[in-house]
Amino acid sequence: MQNIKKKLMKTKKNIVLIGMPAVGKSTVGNLLAQNIGFEFLDSDDLIQSKEQKTLSQIIFEKGLDRFLQIEERHVAGIRCQNHVIATGGSVVYSQKAMGHLGEISRIIYLSIQLDMLLTRLSDIKSRGVAVRPGQKIVDLYKERTPLYDKYCDIKIDCRSMTAEQVVEQAVTSLY
Repeated sequence: MQNIKKKLMKTKKNIVLIGMPAVGKSTVGNLLAQNIGFEFLDSDDLIQSKEQKTLSQIIFEKGLDRFLQIEERHVAGIRCQNHVIATGGSVVYSQKAMGHLGEISRIIYLSIQLDMLLTRLSDIKSRGVAVRPGQKIVDLYKERTPLYDKYCDIKIDCRSMTAEQVVEQAVTSLY
């Protein structure tokens, strides 16, 4: 594992996980951080801490466009090294935030098939998923997957893998 840490430190200082809500970014991020000796940061937790509100409250009170601006500001302001960063699924809407993350991190896209996503993600409102009124999970998936592909350095198909297997694949891909 030290070889991975040294290699990352020579190129990028962090690892970022992107992907749809409920794909397991936080779970995998925590495990990956422990595995390679990095700290873990969840950008959704960061936003909630800074704003003193849940994601759903921010979206409800301020609207989706303002939420995306808030997310962009906080993510573009991340300054850390030796971290695994799990992002909110909507971060890919911000070219500024993704540009910043790309400068300081290797970006791993945790990919999931639509049918599996539909079984995992049932209540998008209480979960604080950034969706426009009337937008369905299928629409969100079709809108976001090309953006995840655009911004990632590494793509992992998580279809039939446990969180531990995804971590193993990430470590192998990084090395």
